[in-house]
Amino acid sequence: MVDRINEQKAIKATYFSIIGNTSLALIKGLAGFFGNSYALVADAIESTTDIFASLLVLFGIKYSSRPADENHPYGHGRAEPLITFLVVGFLITSATIIGYESIINIQTPHELPKSWTLYILGAIILWKEYSFRLVMKRSKETNSSSLKADAWHHRSDALTSIAAFIGISIALFLGKGYESADDWAALFASVFILYNSYLIFRPALGEIMDEHLYDDLVEEIRQVSHQVDGIIDTEKCFIRKAGMKYHVDLHARVNGDISVKEGHDLSHLLKDTLREKIPELGHVLIHIEPN
Repeated sequence: MVDRINEQKAIKATYFSIIGNTSLALIKGLAGFFGNSYALVADAIESTTDIFASLLVLFGIKYSSRPADENHPYGHGRAEPLITFLVVGFLITSATIIGYESIINIQTPHELPKSWTLYILGAIILWKEYSFRLVMKRSKETNSSSLKADAWHHRSDALTSIAAFIGISIALFLGKGYESADDWAALFASVFILYNSYLIFRPALGEIMDEHLYDDLVEEIRQVSHQVDGIIDTEKCFIRKAGMKYHVDLHARVNGDISVKEGHDLSHLLKDTLREKIPELGHVLIHIEPN
């Protein structure tokens, strides 16, 4: 039940991103074209790539939520970080296009941006920051790495819009001779997008490599385990994240004088208790150690 609720939350957040990015790509593109602002056109390019990235995230969430089967006994959760890698690829591509076009435009004389583009950018900045906070909240609620990447798309979009706002303001305030400030802002934004790409890529790589990043969850697992009658202590606790689930290998110490059946029953009781108290856990493997 919890899995289904989390999946629906993630899917709704992704649809929100797709609709928002489609609308903003059109608004930015038209405003940039008629307002003589390449920074806004660059923003529109990023929003367009964000649409495809969000579609990938939607596919990844739906695929990774499939139940375990004979060929995938641990489920399909690892599809999520793989989709995150593709999303990062979209970010890098958009940053490269924006950077290249910015350099070309810096070297090409053009008109000053229109002052009304600042009002559009101000509204976009507020909307994208709201979008970031909403989608990031959903990513934390669902433990979705690809949704987190989608959230950072919104934040990077907000920051590129801020850079465009500053660039256009400088160009308008200082006047003729500073038309390229708008393009320098777009170039700066492309560098920042590349930096954000690394921040998104690194945790997804850690997930694929089974990197240990879950000390708080380990502590929670130990606390719950100590509440189970018959569990004296816990030893090794290894955690792997796959999609929205955490798979656990736990060594538990019990009285060495109990029977094999009693130890077996205790391990099942511990497993059931952990999955009841911590719903985000997937497979839980309990190894019984005699005390």
